Amino acid sequence: MPGRREIDFSHPKFAVVGHPNKGKSSIVSALALDDTVQISDTPGTTTKKRSFPLTVDGKVLYELFDTPGFQRARRVLAWLKQHDVPANKKHEVVQAFIDTHRENEHFHDEIELLEPIMDGAGIIYVVDGSQPYGEEYETEMEILRWTGQPSMALINHIDEMDYSEEWKKALEHYFKMVRTFNPMQTNFEQHMSILESMAQLKEEWIAPLKTSIKLFKQYQEQMLERSATLIARLVYESVTAVEKLPFYAPEASEQERYKIESNYKDRLRELEVAAQKDIEDIWNHGHLQKKEKVLTFEGLDLFSEETASVFGLTRKELLITGMTSGAITGAGIDLLFAGHTLLLGGAIGALIGGAGAYLGFNELSEVKVLGQTMGKHYLEMGPMENRNFPYILLGRAIYHTMKVAQTSHAKREVFDMEMDQTFKERWLDDTSRNALEKYHKKFRSGSALEAEELKAYETLIKQILKRLIDA
Repeated sequence: MPGRREIDFSHPKFAVVGHPNKGKSSIVSALALDDTVQISDTPGTTTKKRSFPLTVDGKVLYELFDTPGFQRARRVLAWLKQHDVPANKKHEVVQAFIDTHRENEHFHDEIELLEPIMDGAGIIYVVDGSQPYGEEYETEMEILRWTGQPSMALINHIDEMDYSEEWKKALEHYFKMVRTFNPMQTNFEQHMSILESMAQLKEEWIAPLKTSIKLFKQYQEQMLERSATLIARLVYESVTAVEKLPFYAPEASEQERYKIESNYKDRLRELEVAAQKDIEDIWNHGHLQKKEKVLTFEGLDLFSEETASVFGLTRKELLITGMTSGAITGAGIDLLFAGHTLLLGGAIGALIGGAGAYLGFNELSEVKVLGQTMGKHYLEMGPMENRNFPYILLGRAIYHTMKVAQTSHAKREVFDMEMDQTFKERWLDDTSRNALEKYHKKFRSGSALEAEELKAYETLIKQILKRLIDA
């Protein structure tokens, strides 16, 4: 009988196998961070094995094979048992079955799922813990045992019923490790736990999988950093954006003033939409379907009063933030005069800053009329003067990123962006608000921004994202 074909194991490989319609493809999608895996409630959707490697910076961390479900397990096992061989030869019998029946359509699915295993892939056997255990599964597990490959079982829960305990008692007779894993609700820590379990299946896999785990953690940090960079750039570019509109009459009409404000808002909306798409690409959610229409956030337009109430600061918070910012400016006056102002500078600055923040609660930016060239004037709007706007935009971006990062790649239903009314309390405390305002004030001023300043702003955002996503 032919010997086993060894494959290049420069990275770990695992075949995800089991009965039809037990969530195999969902598990592949979740663990490979790939939402292109075909998933359906219809049994037999997967008809051919397909490889899904998880690649980071050009290096494959591990590779998963999505496979068809067992169709004729009893007949396969019966064929194997016709060959009376010792345990160390059973894998050769499995290879002989594949070679003998490769052109037999009756065993197409079994051959598709067995081939990657016989080429050296480890086994991840998937069962549905919401359904009772049945003896018919023992046939499948016995076939997998004949391959001699290291294996583990994952108990998925497709419905609400829980038969996990009876499944564990049966599975532990066949598999070195048994774990519960819900691909629809997986998070970073659960993902890490599964990878660590895979590493224990075979001594030779410990080192490469430990390396993969280390790289995966770095990958998570990279996604947070890239998201923070995008969000910081979005806020900076939006706050500093300037829109111009030429007009030729002695004075601008109301329609022209309305048009420049409309153009200004549309430009900021477009910046937000582009950033959202980039964030989804960073987290490998390029096929994400969102329930909200473009930029409505469940009816919350970027410039609506509802958005301001959900994401923005209250009038009281704006007043406090403005007074704090103003007090810092006033303190500079006191220092300039070596304290001879009797600290009045700080008090005056606080009052002016607070009043400016309060009075500017609803206004976006003044519409200015600029120079004349050959009889042509310009209306100009921007940079953003509204102190609330950066918090509204930042809150929306952070919320969107958090929801994307926490969404499993196995989900195929419409992505729900329903608002959590406690969100602002969780992401924006007094300390964060005061730290952010220093940069927002600089953005509004239109002053040149140093690279290290933008980097410090990114770091603040990354800390907020990490705290929310890991929660």
